[in-house]
Amino acid sequence: MPPTPPTVVVVDDDISVRESLELLIQNEGWQPALFESAQEFLARSPTIVPSCLILDVNLPDLSGLDIQQRISDAKPPIPIIFITGYGDIPTSVRAMKAGAAEFLTKPLDDEVMIGAIRDAVRRSQANLKREGAQRQLQERFDLLSKREREVMGLVVKGLMNKQVAFELDISEITVKAHRGRVMEKMRALTFVDLVNMAARLGIGTARESDTP
Repeated sequence: MPPTPPTVVVVDDDISVRESLELLIQNEGWQPALFESAQEFLARSPTIVPSCLILDVNLPDLSGLDIQQRISDAKPPIPIIFITGYGDIPTSVRAMKAGAAEFLTKPLDDEVMIGAIRDAVRRSQANLKREGAQRQLQERFDLLSKREREVMGLVVKGLMNKQVAFELDISEITVKAHRGRVMEKMRALTFVDLVNMAARLGIGTARESDTP
C-alpha cells in the first residue's frame, strides 16, 4: 500500500488563490485541503500525516495570526506558510517569531512556493517522528510500577543502589531487581540511555508530579 501523500492545507478567502494553489499542490503529488475561512479550517478533523498550512494573513473572520495562536499547542505542530497581499514587515516579524515557516507576498511565485512547501513538509515529517518517539517512550514509562518509577527517579539523579535502598526503605537486592526491570521495560541499553529518557520525560522536574 503506497504511503499517504503529505497534506497541504490552504486557508484563503480568495477563490482564485485557492484554485491556483490547488493545482500547484496536486502537480507536486501532494494532497490539497482547501478552506475559505478560519472557522471552516478550525472545525476540521486534523490528520496525523505530514502536512503544512498555507495561511492568508487577512481573513474576514479571524486573522492568520489569530489562527496561528489558536493552533500553537497542536501536537505535532503544523508548519505555517503565511501569504499576504501586503508587505507588512511588523506582521511578518511577529509571525516568524511565533514559529512560522515562511512569509510570502502575493502574487505568489510558483517555484518559491513549492520550495517553501517542501521545507515545511520536511519539518512536519520530523515533528511527527519526534512526537511518535516521545509517545512510545511515555507508553513504556506508563508500564512501570509505582516502585519502579520511584527507583528510576532516584537512580537517574545519581544515587547509588545502596542510597536508593535507604531512601525507599527496601533492600539493595530489591533495588537491583527493580532497576533491572526498569532498564528492560524502558528498553535502555545503558545507564546514559536511561538518563536521557528521563530527561525527555521530565523525570526529576515539575512534570514528574503530573505523571499518572
